[in-house]
Amino acid sequence: MTRFAADAVASGLDGAIVIPHGMIVWSAVALGLFALALAWPVPVVLSRAAWPMRAPVIALLLWQAIGLAGGLSMIGALALAGYAAAPGRHLLALAPAAAFALYLLVHLAVTIVQVVRQRRRHLSLLDLLSSPHPTRARTRVLDDAVPVAYCLPRGAGSVTVLSQGLLDRLDADELVAVIAHERAHVEQRHDLLLLAFRAWRAALPWFPIAARAEAEVAALVEMLADDHARREVRDEVLARAILHVGAPGVAGAEVVVSGSTRVSDRFRRLAA
Repeated sequence: MTRFAADAVASGLDGAIVIPHGMIVWSAVALGLFALALAWPVPVVLSRAAWPMRAPVIALLLWQAIGLAGGLSMIGALALAGYAAAPGRHLLALAPAAAFALYLLVHLAVTIVQVVRQRRRHLSLLDLLSSPHPTRARTRVLDDAVPVAYCLPRGAGSVTVLSQGLLDRLDADELVAVIAHERAHVEQRHDLLLLAFRAWRAALPWFPIAARAEAEVAALVEMLADDHARREVRDEVLARAILHVGAPGVAGAEVVVSGSTRVSDRFRRLAA
């Protein structure tokens, strides 16, 4: 390199911040450890804590923060590790982080498409297998003896589905409780809360914490809907109604809520 070229390079670096290679390595390690903490011990501790049943909204916000921070910190750790392994080769350095981010986004997009298709098929089947409720708008009745209640979120076209067996089994107050519970799922768009966690589980099916997080969020969503119903009926009425319903939850984003320890918490908080 000529002296003129060297002077030009030196002048171009004047005022630039040069980060030491060792700092990049340690930053990558720190972010990676933070991501691992959010991926394993932190969710386990949260899932075993007792306080979420008393503050489900805060617990839901915390689960979302854990998921978002965990994903971003892992992407950041991969980016820094790439820079440490291939300094000066920016495209190669960012490739692992970009691939992981793309992997997560693709699974989110696929999950959204799957849910939309499921709901469309479900609505088509409902038109064939159910009839409108005689007095309640946007409510369909299945001719089935099994007690079933669920909602099918679709914006302004959302539908609440009740089985004839449920209508025959519940008294008037219990029916009010069930409908208020399902209406809360629709009005508060709980399906959107569950969507990201369903995508996370689909992206990482081998990772047990992904399934645990989805089950925990699903159980907390049920508590939110219970709190909405508690404004209209007494707690003991709601508890009886829940016991009668054979398939609670948000259709199109179903989760085996029994995978969560919050199932008993749901009844314990009603009995408190």
